[in-house]
Amino acid sequence: MSNICWLDAKNTTAYKQDYEVIKNLSLKLFDNERIIILGPNGSGKSSIVDLINRNIYPLVKRGSYFKIFNEELIDIWKVRKYISTVNNEIKFRINKHLKVKDVLLSGLYGRFCKIDNPQKEDLVKVNELIEKMFLNDIANKKFGYLSDGEKQISIIARAIINNPKVLILDEPSVNIDLKSRIFLIKKIQDLSQLCISILCITHDISIITKEYNRVIFLKDREIIGDGKPSELMNSKNINQLFDINIELIENSNSWDVYRV
Repeated sequence: MSNICWLDAKNTTAYKQDYEVIKNLSLKLFDNERIIILGPNGSGKSSIVDLINRNIYPLVKRGSYFKIFNEELIDIWKVRKYISTVNNEIKFRINKHLKVKDVLLSGLYGRFCKIDNPQKEDLVKVNELIEKMFLNDIANKKFGYLSDGEKQISIIARAIINNPKVLILDEPSVNIDLKSRIFLIKKIQDLSQLCISILCITHDISIITKEYNRVIFLKDREIIGDGKPSELMNSKNINQLFDINIELIENSNSWDVYRV
């Protein structure tokens, strides 16, 4: 693991409309880590993403700070250059008649439409990414005819075409069926071969694989666990995190949930 810290928070508190969404957060995230932040809805997971993307700001108080790439007052354009965030609203901004390869190309121009007269080197970048992400089967399909899993991996590929330092996946498996989930999990595994830091925000245990080297448990806006998945992913911890009664079974590369 690299010792270069891209996010460093100490006793960070933040509010949305007078409600405390982040409560004394202390956290360090490092380059080349593949991290899951796992927790129930309302636990504050997406508020951490909002802090990173400067949609909300930390409360200024003594003994606290929130640094991105070692800067407390980082420029929003620098954030966007180095950090790509994929959330579920992006897919609704893309023209359903665009081919996947054109969706990827649009990411180089910061737009969501067909790019006329693109640079030759940009087309080369698109083709290279299609090969890296094994997207040849869908590259010429229209976005509107893709499965939800194929749509999700297409916008993930679009997000990394500019070679960001960090990729944030905000609830990537929401509203997708079993087949799409399996496809998505496999493609996210492929991402782990690229030199990019991954931060995945989720409440879905089924998408956690052993390609992730760190899992952070978030409950009631506070971290209650942080470590290797092999050490933290067990029935006792998951039951405490979600206030449920299940049995967690470890497989060769993932975990399954069984109701007790």
